Amino acid sequence: GETPSHDSGDESCEQEGLSFIGISFSVNTASGNPYSYQLCDQFPMENIIDRDYDYVMSMDEDGWLVGGGYKSFDYSGKMPYIDSSHTELLRVGSLDVDKGGTTIDQVYEAMNSVEFAPFSIFPEYLKGGGGHHSGDDEEGGEVPSSDVTLIVSIVDTYDNDDSYSTYETFVDNLFSAMYAVNGGACMDDHDTDPHVSMSRGVKFKSSYHQEQYMYSANLEVAVWQAMYPKGTPIGSKGYASFPAGSRNNKQYVGYGNLYFFFDRANITKAFRPNRDLSDDESYYAALYASSDTSSYYSDTTDIGFDYSGSGDGGGNDYEHNPYSWKATMAMHDMTDGWSLPPNCEQEGETFFGIPLSRKSDSSLQSTSTFQDQFDFEAIVDRNNTYIASFGTNHGWLVGEQIGNGAGSIVDKDTAHIPLFYTGTTNTDMGGMSLANLIKVGKRIDFGTLYIKPAFVFVDDSGHVKLQFEMDPDSALAYLYDNLCKELGIAWNYDTPYNKEGVYTNCAMHASGDRGKYGCGPDGAGTGGFCPQMTVAYSPRFQGEEQAAAYLDACNNYVDYWRSMYPSGVAVGTSSFCPSGGCLGLFLNRYDLFNVFKPDLGGSWVEYGEGTSPPTTSPAPTWHGGCDEPHNFHLDRCFRKRTRPKASAVVWDSLGAVGQFTLFLLVFMSVTLAVSIFLARARKRRRKGESYMAFLMRDARRKSKKKKKRRKVKGNRDLEEAMLDKDDDNRGSKRSGSHSRSKSRS
Repeated sequence: GETPSHDSGDESCEQEGLSFIGISFSVNTASGNPYSYQLCDQFPMENIIDRDYDYVMSMDEDGWLVGGGYKSFDYSGKMPYIDSSHTELLRVGSLDVDKGGTTIDQVYEAMNSVEFAPFSIFPEYLKGGGGHHSGDDEEGGEVPSSDVTLIVSIVDTYDNDDSYSTYETFVDNLFSAMYAVNGGACMDDHDTDPHVSMSRGVKFKSSYHQEQYMYSANLEVAVWQAMYPKGTPIGSKGYASFPAGSRNNKQYVGYGNLYFFFDRANITKAFRPNRDLSDDESYYAALYASSDTSSYYSDTTDIGFDYSGSGDGGGNDYEHNPYSWKATMAMHDMTDGWSLPPNCEQEGETFFGIPLSRKSDSSLQSTSTFQDQFDFEAIVDRNNTYIASFGTNHGWLVGEQIGNGAGSIVDKDTAHIPLFYTGTTNTDMGGMSLANLIKVGKRIDFGTLYIKPAFVFVDDSGHVKLQFEMDPDSALAYLYDNLCKELGIAWNYDTPYNKEGVYTNCAMHASGDRGKYGCGPDGAGTGGFCPQMTVAYSPRFQGEEQAAAYLDACNNYVDYWRSMYPSGVAVGTSSFCPSGGCLGLFLNRYDLFNVFKPDLGGSWVEYGEGTSPPTTSPAPTWHGGCDEPHNFHLDRCFRKRTRPKASAVVWDSLGAVGQFTLFLLVFMSVTLAVSIFLARARKRRRKGESYMAFLMRDARRKSKKKKKRRKVKGNRDLEEAMLDKDDDNRGSKRSGSHSRSKSRS
């Protein structure tokens, strides 16, 4: 998005775009995104980035665009994109024919009609500077920000003593083919200067660190130059699917391919060269992947090319002063790097906030729905009535369309309100681990979070934002106060405290900051509390009138929301936070990870498309125990109110086999009793007597017998008389026997 277009500016082009034809340098590394393509075996791009933050202090939210991309749980909290390193050859621009663009089918038809030989790429040098600016200088900061770029060139080769190189011939033929298929006016008028955008909004720790990084990276480039003195075709011996995720379309990558990029992160088709590699080309193409290249590294000890004046920091001394940090820096431009506070060695994009994303027809279907109250489609310009293009590769942050004409990255809906940036989750760099953040989050007491939209505006960085009302007495402000007290950094004699005893040096909020110091007419404007939602980064309007008309249309709809929710609304859905007003912990803008209910009502993991059940609350949190309605939702109280009957528990404990066995036993017992009764009835019933009459008569006869038996048993006088007589006889016999024995003695 930062690379300028080479279009002549024809008035018939009403929408700039980012789609292009180019060469990919994507690599798949252990530290990067596991879904990154391996399309470049020649240049180990991970060797020229600073993933460990030895030199770099911070970057924009995308981080390094080369070297493998980022995992979802990266400590830095960068966007979990795949490696998107590339060089453009031809900017196709917009894909909307109604705006002067070219369709994908037209591009495919044109590319299939031209032939090209494998092009060799030669690495020139790595440079910094240009392309980005930082507002820190204007705000009293001292660290500038810039882009990092690798300059490459396409090696000129000539066939049959031609005066034009094979690459120049290809470019001419490609333009002719594009015109033949009626390519749109938004296509560039000449090829792009080959380069690889590596990172944007980069802030180094100091000019010395910048110089050291530039030297280290360019020394690696010098090694590549030694390995490939005449350049090398780019490719891989692996397999890949285009577009990504189409598993049934896996194909051999090969060498010398050109690719159509719908956007920076999405290759939709590969185009193969018209011949195989020559012996020399094959040798160099497989050199790094299949040979021992350690000798090139040991022999290359200096840089044989001039990279000075490329923004390496020479002549402009600066050093980051962490004690110049201030609380207002929490309201940050995410297309730029952070200025970090003291004792923090790594940036991070992790934050607590309110999730507002939802599924819609214009967004990727993987988007989750976290609220039903606001439809943000009302404040986006899908038809480009007001907006011509965007200043970054990102389009609408509330969900981008598949096949959007501008060629913006097809992101899912990431709408949210950031409240508290916690920084890196790397404890070795001054941050707090994700597990500890969740522990502290579970203990923070806050009420139901109500939000009320105020207006749409364009901020000082040129981003479109939706501002929400800042009420210093609201539950939202109370939550912010508690987050600062427990997780803020020690600053101005204020120190944080939480019961877990875990702290961070990398939060972008001070422990003494409060909601009353935030933005708006009710705030002091000196703190970091300012509930806003970013709608789009750096949109480029067609003109001032269109910009004013867009804001007017958006704010008319905001007025409708305000009339609908005069006291604000606690957002949620029937399946996500049904009571509304929940707090989320985000790994980055893309990934919501954990959700916390108000009033200490429990928490659960909400990641990707999966959700785990809420955690068990240890005890009721309101006075009155489980009789208090506020505690009804707690697991302990729910189990107490819905305790099953003992018989049901016993029956369920038998299981299917036990239940069937018990049923069979009862059935057999009943069958046996019926059989015995019928056999008895056939023998003893009277002539003409029914079975039922016999049953009643037999039951009465048995009851009479039982009564008679009970009367005989109950004649205690008879029993006593009989017992006395027997006892006397038995006693006399024993006495006589005893007497006779005495007399004998």
